[in-house]
Amino acid sequence: MKLIIAEKPDQGLKLASPFTFKKKTGYVEISPCEHFPKGALLTWAVGHLCELVPPEEYDMKWKKWSLTTLPILPERFKHKVTKSKWKQFNIVKELVQRQEVKEIIIAGDAEREGEAIIRVILTQCKNKKPMKRLWISSLTPKSVIKGFENLLDEQDTRNIYYEALSRACADWLIGMNASRAYTLLLQQKGVSDVFSTGRVQTPTLALIVKRELEIDNFVSKPFWEVLATFNMDGKTFEGKWHKENESRLDNEELAYKVMQFCKGKTAKIDSTEKERKEFQPPLLHNLSSLQATANRMYKFSPQMTLEIAQKLYVKGIISYPRSDSSFVTKEEAAGFPDTLNKLSRLDAFQSFFPLPVKSIMNNKRYVNEKKVTDHYAIIPTEQVTEPSKMSGEESKIYSLIVQRLIAAHYEKAIFDYTTINTVVDDRATFLSKGKEQIQEGWRKVIYGNKKEETDEDEQDLPTLSEGEEGVVQDVKVKDGKTQPPKRYTEGQLITLMKTAGKHLEDGELSKVLNSTEGLGTEATRAGIIGVLKDRKYIDVKKNQVFATNKGKLLIQSLGESILASPEMTAKWEQRLSEIGDGKASPQQFMEQAKKLTEKLIDDAKVESENWNFESYDLTEFSRDSKYKKKFKTVGTKIGNCKKCDGDVVDKGSFYGCSNYSKTKCNFTMSKKILGKTISQANAKKILNEGATDVIKGFKKGEKVFNAKLQWKDDKVQFLFDI
Repeated sequence: MKLIIAEKPDQGLKLASPFTFKKKTGYVEISPCEHFPKGALLTWAVGHLCELVPPEEYDMKWKKWSLTTLPILPERFKHKVTKSKWKQFNIVKELVQRQEVKEIIIAGDAEREGEAIIRVILTQCKNKKPMKRLWISSLTPKSVIKGFENLLDEQDTRNIYYEALSRACADWLIGMNASRAYTLLLQQKGVSDVFSTGRVQTPTLALIVKRELEIDNFVSKPFWEVLATFNMDGKTFEGKWHKENESRLDNEELAYKVMQFCKGKTAKIDSTEKERKEFQPPLLHNLSSLQATANRMYKFSPQMTLEIAQKLYVKGIISYPRSDSSFVTKEEAAGFPDTLNKLSRLDAFQSFFPLPVKSIMNNKRYVNEKKVTDHYAIIPTEQVTEPSKMSGEESKIYSLIVQRLIAAHYEKAIFDYTTINTVVDDRATFLSKGKEQIQEGWRKVIYGNKKEETDEDEQDLPTLSEGEEGVVQDVKVKDGKTQPPKRYTEGQLITLMKTAGKHLEDGELSKVLNSTEGLGTEATRAGIIGVLKDRKYIDVKKNQVFATNKGKLLIQSLGESILASPEMTAKWEQRLSEIGDGKASPQQFMEQAKKLTEKLIDDAKVESENWNFESYDLTEFSRDSKYKKKFKTVGTKIGNCKKCDGDVVDKGSFYGCSNYSKTKCNFTMSKKILGKTISQANAKKILNEGATDVIKGFKKGEKVFNAKLQWKDDKVQFLFDI
């Protein structure tokens, strides 16, 4: 009999679904069938059942944070069962040790992390039985059956386990040691807070802080532009004065002189230039592009997009979401006609059919086996689903994935870009830009009727010829101010992490980081952003990423440390990739990681002697100030009680009536409703205006929804816009 171990319960049930099975506690029994003549057992992890043990379990001297005990360098790394997951671990262990089980099938997600999760569990179970590997990118019954028919040998994927284990242990070394070192050294400077560092999170934070400092140090300057409206025999258009490609004047008086000079003067078309540009349909989605697109269009956080995509994957309607590839193999492409035929019958996509391009089988922009890594692009499976039958968020993510596949079967978009130079009285030159759509092509699918951002200088230009003459119909001066760089959105931050190689001066290292997809992996980037939020290094307001003072202080203290640069990640990723390919030794890599850990600590000690934090209020980082900040709002009046007209005040964990001790008025409003914290501002709206604005992200089970909150029938209720 075979034992199959999946990564998660829902994934496990999907793997069992093509077969007849009985549910048991923590596992299922698959009945004897063609693929499992003796039947099979199928169980699962619950994510990471095991974790690396903390420092004190290697040596008690490492429990206390002290510079004298650094670096922490275990001779051999150990795992232990996560405290809350013993029950499931014991179920897995009992099944592994059953005598009738002769072979184990590793069925975690088909990537490094999925490999490591299952193998670490099997190591803890002291497994000696032979193993096979299920490697699939879709959970449809068809893909599951095909996967079980084509199991890989265990040694085929053993190296990616070594790669994942090396990454986890090396990251533990850097994080554990550098975090303690910087926290303790900063404490010596009067900063009593805990500072977490990491191989990926810290260089990511450094990029955010760099932008924040650019904004902080930016000095806005006024400028003036001269805008003219021309009339050429009844044909009107606008132009912007320029000289040597510079349209902004830093002298207001000069701008008005140009304006006065041009008033009522004759104008002549000096030159016209038309350039035709062709735009190929976009690539199929990988996780980063899906996260960036969903953030730009719907303001979904990268983590939210990943969670929604994971649900769609488990339902079997999209392929594996944590993919870094935008390409598919010919095998997947062969299934597109059937999938597209089914999509053509759905109301949401019907208008895009028939397709202008019947097949992309031979189009290397999409079908390229050499560019498919562990997984192919995120695509809809043959189990097509009408978006209207999904939740709003799931519908949006599914549609983004489907639209990319449909757009790939459309023609290119073509635009003509026109540039006109108009000369006033043979002296002042004005520039006019226009854009004309010649062929809509794939844009019909991606943009449809949605308004897209356009260059404010572009206009619909009339047909004009060189030498044509007219007059200046109107002219004016427009003032403005130079703007600082924009903060990153969360979607742009995902893209920034993916392209971090561009921030390296070393060409070779830049190539490495680009080839290994930048900082972090498709699966971890959203989590890294989450860690930066949790550590209070960044704050996200209205989808804009701000670096906090804590984040700035940490990056300032790191200075030129390699820990804050993508360079270290580039070197590590190169070696880790070689381990995954079987070309490098995990043992040698770990020895180098230990040496680097020692260097990082030594460098931090030397640099700390020159730290100067005069520009910061260090009391902001003290534990006392955090305690006071947490409770300073307690007792604040929010509004009038709906029951007795007394004062409703902030009670810390809820809002309550101040008359409780006098009249026993039991009016209360919870501060937390289905995972969302109800702010004082929203509590005031409920009491004073009757309802809040729409609040996004309530969670009930797997369902995520948006709603207003209102006071009705003596309680807070949801109010949905119809």
